[in-house]
Amino acid sequence: MSSIILNGDTSGSVTVTVPAVAGTNSVTLPAAAGTVMVSGNMPAFSAYQSSAQSISNSTSTKIQFQTKEFDTANCFDNTTNYRFTPTVAGYYQVSAAMLISSPTGFADGRYALLSIYKNGTEFKRLNMPNTDVYSVGGSALVYFNGSTDYVEMYTNFNAASSPTNLAAGNYATYFQAVMVRAA
Repeated sequence: MSSIILNGDTSGSVTVTVPAVAGTNSVTLPAAAGTVMVSGNMPAFSAYQSSAQSISNSTSTKIQFQTKEFDTANCFDNTTNYRFTPTVAGYYQVSAAMLISSPTGFADGRYALLSIYKNGTEFKRLNMPNTDVYSVGGSALVYFNGSTDYVEMYTNFNAASSPTNLAAGNYATYFQAVMVRAA
């Protein structure tokens, strides 16, 4: 029977070596304070809009993402607030996209915006106004405190006809986040 071996050096780092079927498996922990993150405690989710949402002209509107593809830590609310509130402090890559299913009248200075709202306030705009826009997407790195911080996705259209519809489907209008590193 093999055993776990811990080795340290004068720099303060520790190496953990565990038995393996073939070869050696090891992990080196640097001489730094912090939390060791493994896939089991790194929140991630992916959700999409499963039924088309109608958006009124020139009104900031929260996008509703009703269906979860996955939610590793149960941090995304897909029934009431449509927001991500991770329970582990750290830096997260937040991504989203939307597809306009009835793209009429986006010429002549009209636009469609997609924005990340953090704690109820616009935080990052994932695109800048553009004409003839039918799909919009992007991502941003966002810090979360692990308790009260949350993000939501909002859109604002200025189209010739109102209302305008967002397309439903996991390929069309979606919202995702994954933890990149702990705080």
